[in-house]
Amino acid sequence: MKQSITLGRVSKFMGLGFLSTLKKVFTGNLDREDFVSFLRKVIVPLTSILLFIGLWHLGAKALYQREANFKIEKALTDQGEAAANEMRACIASGNISCQPNTLPAPSQVWESYKSLLRDHNVISADKAAFKQKTKALNETRIASGQAPITYTGRPSFIDQIVMSLKTVFAGFLLALVIAVPLGILIGLSPTLRSAFNWFIQIFKPVSPVVWYLLVFMIVKTILIDSTDDSSFVISFISVGLCSMWATLVNTAMGVSSVDKDYINVAKVLKLGPFQKVFKVILPSSLPLIFTGLKITLSVAWMVLIAIELLAQSPGLGLFVWEEFQNGANDSNSKIIVAMFVIGIIGFLLDRIMLTIQNAISFNKSEGI
Repeated sequence: MKQSITLGRVSKFMGLGFLSTLKKVFTGNLDREDFVSFLRKVIVPLTSILLFIGLWHLGAKALYQREANFKIEKALTDQGEAAANEMRACIASGNISCQPNTLPAPSQVWESYKSLLRDHNVISADKAAFKQKTKALNETRIASGQAPITYTGRPSFIDQIVMSLKTVFAGFLLALVIAVPLGILIGLSPTLRSAFNWFIQIFKPVSPVVWYLLVFMIVKTILIDSTDDSSFVISFISVGLCSMWATLVNTAMGVSSVDKDYINVAKVLKLGPFQKVFKVILPSSLPLIFTGLKITLSVAWMVLIAIELLAQSPGLGLFVWEEFQNGANDSNSKIIVAMFVIGIIGFLLDRIMLTIQNAISFNKSEGI
């Protein structure tokens, strides 16, 4: 019996349950309960996606037509019938110079996505050629103690995604290193909790823009003699300071709410301060700490775009701003592509943290 339950869980985990459900759908052997579950988990989400794309297409088409009519009417008012007819013909021909620049349709966004991938392939090939071309020269420079020649061309869309991920993870680690130890200290001491409460309540709601400006003031002074680009350092420190508060508060709350019986047992066993923290307090506080870390990572990803824009760090934030400033015919489509990428990555980061949290909770309950 136990073995069959385990096999069932494994099959479900590997997606075999879904495949068997599809098989039952096509063979007509699906019972009512499984059919309702299939509708809710597969058909309803697919239908909502198709409905969303359909409404998006209709809305984009309506906005396109509205702006097109406005252009034609403006040409008629300002320059007469001939100019209006010329504008109408230009729009109908698909000429980029006169196309309405409004919300792009799903097909345009898909084309922009493929264009960004092609652009990435071109830039990657240029990087590889540059690396090969300068390989011998760089080996000589490194051997003589000189800095190697690096590629200074523009980054691709994929490169900017990677840079944003590096920034958010660096900021997340900074938040973890600051918030967890400080939260443990605050949770263990009512005196420290009273001392730091005003600090947390005042600085927790501060805007990412203000944190960026504060970090910029400090980092630019510390690195005043450095020739390196400080945008990455400014970005990840700003992200960490903006997002650490949920972890700080949850850690302090988790530590302060540890069952007193556990503390008494630690005293009876004469555990040292570090042993008490790592063997009693942290295991009991992990659920709340991970809830705080999950919120911290989500907040870090949200504030990242604004901070990268301000710091001019070559990530997704700068990509969105440059496309907005560019105003090209496909700029709006590329911004929508970035929006979907940001949302999908944010969802995946949230799922990763939730999986780690569930795994730790599962292991803890199994150990007990």
